[in-house]
Amino acid sequence: MASRLFLRQRFAPVAAGALVAGVALFPKSTLHAESPKGPEPRKPIYDDLEIAPPPPAKTSPPSTPPASTPTKSSSPTPTDRLAVQIGKTRMFIYGHAAAAENKVNEIMDSVMDLESSFTSTIASLAPPPQSGEKLMPGSLYVLVAAMTGSIVSRNRNIVLRAAIPLAIGIGAGWIVLPITMRNVSDQVWKYEQRFPAVADGHIRTREGIEKAWRMARIHTQQAVNIVDDKVSSGREAVEGWVKKGK
Repeated sequence: MASRLFLRQRFAPVAAGALVAGVALFPKSTLHAESPKGPEPRKPIYDDLEIAPPPPAKTSPPSTPPASTPTKSSSPTPTDRLAVQIGKTRMFIYGHAAAAENKVNEIMDSVMDLESSFTSTIASLAPPPQSGEKLMPGSLYVLVAAMTGSIVSRNRNIVLRAAIPLAIGIGAGWIVLPITMRNVSDQVWKYEQRFPAVADGHIRTREGIEKAWRMARIHTQQAVNIVDDKVSSGREAVEGWVKKGK
């Protein structure tokens, strides 16, 4: 009796394990054998598992740029305002300095042009070396002649006191320095051509002077001829008296 109990206690766990293994390996056959209604149709072991549809793809919302937070407009600092004023002042000074420099350059250019023109004009008035005309003694002679005219006309009216020295000086110049006076006359004529009224007046005056000079020469020649005739007739009369006296 004791050995049976001992065997039952030893083999009970083994039998229970075999039963469980058999149920696990052949569950349907075991259940069908015990069911009075007969075997049931087999069902897949995965019928009870419902396959859930895949979740919809999550669409990320369009990324919107974060709204920029309004920044406070900072007013310019005193240093910035001072820098702006300094820049304006510098530009003002630079503009006026550049304008002054340009004006000075223009004045210097005009002075240089005037000096060059004056030098070339004076050089063109001088007689050529091969002419033999010398300015130094000739100009002194002209100056002495003009001073003589002023001495002669010192008791006359103001018009004669101004005209006689000038006329005598010009006449002496044409006699002593003819080439220089011709160059001076040509240069004066070039300047007068810029003013038509002055040029016309000069032409009429020159024509009048030349006409008066021609008439004076003609009358002088006539007077010389008359004097020669009188002298000749007087000499002949004297010679006749002498012959008769002999």
